[in-house]
Amino acid sequence: MSQTPDKRFTPQDLAGYDGTDGKPAYVAYKGVVYDISASKRWKDGKHMNRHHAGMDMGLDLTQAPHSADLLTRFPRVGVLEAPALAPEPAADRVPAWISKYMKRFPMLKRHPHPMTVHFPIAFCVLAPLCLVLALVTGWAGFDAALLVLLGAAVVFTPVAIVTGLFTWWLNYAAARIRPIVVKLIASPILFLAALWAFVAHLKAPDLLASPGSHLGFIIVVLALFPLVSLIGWFGAALTFPPHED
Repeated sequence: MSQTPDKRFTPQDLAGYDGTDGKPAYVAYKGVVYDISASKRWKDGKHMNRHHAGMDMGLDLTQAPHSADLLTRFPRVGVLEAPALAPEPAADRVPAWISKYMKRFPMLKRHPHPMTVHFPIAFCVLAPLCLVLALVTGWAGFDAALLVLLGAAVVFTPVAIVTGLFTWWLNYAAARIRPIVVKLIASPILFLAALWAFVAHLKAPDLLASPGSHLGFIIVVLALFPLVSLIGWFGAALTFPPHED
């Protein structure tokens, strides 16, 4: 299908390209119409079971956790003969007291979770590493660092969970899509695992002296790495869709 970047669409024309029944999937943003048919994330003209092709995405992208620049990866097929939708005022979507702080501190709209989530990721990756180094080298310094890292994970994982719930509510309308469901299940498990390991280490400071007696502890700490990797994988899939999509 040849591209005609100057083709003009009315809203009624655009609605006919909704991606259903084999039709192309088009969306408009700031007056430009893009062909998103090749995106795996817009299967059958739907994205995240919330957004639909054949529409102006002006309002939707004001709530998205990613940049509108993603649309520029797709072919431009025309322009929309209608005024671009103005961003929806935050006060119309959230309580007034939250809207006031979001207006004063714009970073509160999208940045708290991507910022805070890095802390538990780092601690839950380094804790298993310190455990392995402690077991291999026998150096007490690695064991001491392990306790600190587990404590930090216990403190910061709930912060990441709370900010993640806020982002889910604000930017995803609490939609129960697969990546978010996985994160909702795995994140509390990660916190409980870190909490149990931290308490267990406090009760058994002789880990290096008799590691064979603490196999459960070792397994739980090592499990932090795949758990946090799983959570991070699905979080990245939401925030940074693959370029080929």
